[in-house]
Amino acid sequence: MIKTRAILWDLDGTIVDTSACHIYTWEKALIKHGIEFDRSAFVENFGRKSASLLTALLGFEPDNDLMIKIIDEKESLFRQIAADWITLIPGVETWLNDAQRLNYRQAIASSAPMENINTMLEIMNLENYFDTLVSGDDLPAKPHPDVFLLAADTLGVPPKNCLVIEDAIAGVVGAQRAGMTCIAVSTTHPPEELEQADLVIQDFTAPLLETLQSLFSN
Repeated sequence: MIKTRAILWDLDGTIVDTSACHIYTWEKALIKHGIEFDRSAFVENFGRKSASLLTALLGFEPDNDLMIKIIDEKESLFRQIAADWITLIPGVETWLNDAQRLNYRQAIASSAPMENINTMLEIMNLENYFDTLVSGDDLPAKPHPDVFLLAADTLGVPPKNCLVIEDAIAGVVGAQRAGMTCIAVSTTHPPEELEQADLVIQDFTAPLLETLQSLFSN
């Protein structure tokens, strides 16, 4: 059977619970430079690219050299300790298996650096589920649709046949701008903040096929 449908997965907060690890590593990197960590700003901006998130944490845009230094230190520490900190979102591996069985092509479409994507997938032994991995690190940040459109193009699947699974508001909006259907999982944001999605779920414990039937019957 020709694969003509795709699921485009965000990673942080969607497949893998990384929030505690990100909080710890951001705090360590900022303290090293004498900067206080703003937890509320982190929660509000979780899911954004590192440069945008750092600007939000600081309340101003730092000079380029300082930005690169802090981000490099933070991401390096994240990759060093991730194996001891990150966990799968409940039910997500069952969904990944079921999507393969239902003949969906699958891609990672994440704002994270590619090194982080590879590290997390290797730790969780999830590499074989995905036909392609797309990092938005060098693309316009979500809610711009670029990372989703590039993933769809790489898979050879039209946007209208793509389902995006996201946990962040910016990702939901980006999926809509890409002309794609979107399921939001309320792991990092409350459900009421994700209402723009076509469907909001708490986790992946309900069967994928049942969820898809509910989504596309509305």
